[in-house]
Amino acid sequence: MLRKSFGLLRSNLEEDVKLAKQGQRIKEENLFKKIRKNKIPYLFISPFFILFAIFMLYPTIYSFYLSFFKWSGAGPKAYVGLLNYTDLLTNRPFKQSLINAVILFFEYVPAMTLLALILASLLNSRYLRLQSVFRTFIFLPYVTAIIAVAYAFQLLLDKRFGMVNLFLSWFGVEPTAWLNTPNLARICLSALVTWRWLGYNMVLLLAGLQNISPQLYEAAKIDGATPTQSFFRITLPLMKPMLLFCILLSTIGTVSLFDEPFILFDTGGGSGGGPRDATLTPVLYLYNTAFRYLHFGSASSIAYALFIILFLVGLFEIKVMGEKK
Repeated sequence: MLRKSFGLLRSNLEEDVKLAKQGQRIKEENLFKKIRKNKIPYLFISPFFILFAIFMLYPTIYSFYLSFFKWSGAGPKAYVGLLNYTDLLTNRPFKQSLINAVILFFEYVPAMTLLALILASLLNSRYLRLQSVFRTFIFLPYVTAIIAVAYAFQLLLDKRFGMVNLFLSWFGVEPTAWLNTPNLARICLSALVTWRWLGYNMVLLLAGLQNISPQLYEAAKIDGATPTQSFFRITLPLMKPMLLFCILLSTIGTVSLFDEPFILFDTGGGSGGGPRDATLTPVLYLYNTAFRYLHFGSASSIAYALFIILFLVGLFEIKVMGEKK
């Protein structure tokens, strides 16, 4: 009896496997039929995938391969295994760039996100007129050429002729070398990044606010809720996914800061690290490693180390700010 039961179970499993294989074969046949049937549309979108494979997929894979070698861009490659990765643990400029990224994050991301939320709430209010005009003016710095913005900040913060020192001199404050002092240099960079990216975050949060149903606020008003209570009980909980999205983008953006410090602290050498490397960001250090010192293997290992760091930080932020189920 037991042998018969096992035999029946075995035959059922064989039938299930056979049916699964048939289903997979049918799916593959249907896929090829769809491709043959719609070959013209696939032909039109094929340039995207070809260009993606050439300019994105291949460089990504080759960069990972290159991270296990020492190579200056010419001559033979020397295989070093994990040496490029282990060297990062004792690499002072790399660690300094990570410290700078953390400091910059806490200097401007909370303030920028809060200010963007306040501006988005004001622009979402039905009592404010000329909303499109205000929205355009706030968003304008984001679409302004960064090289013009950075040079304008250089002129404003110049020790001898800058408007900031001229204004402070009216109150008896001595001229300050804003861009030549480590802590002040970070603050100036944070101000520039906030001014440039505030409008972008404001637009994202405004889109989130406009997706909240007005009926929720009307129901809360009927129940006697004040505008402040509605904001903290309705707006903030429903805006949590969008706020998380903005913070994730700001985290990636802080690590990836390049244009702003590179131009603002350009002293002719092109390092962009500022006084005592106070504004040296991870991506700026990666650029210097690859294209100033021609250490392409080390630069590739930095890129993948940053990917792992950002991935872990992103998971942490999602866990901390994610919705509780």
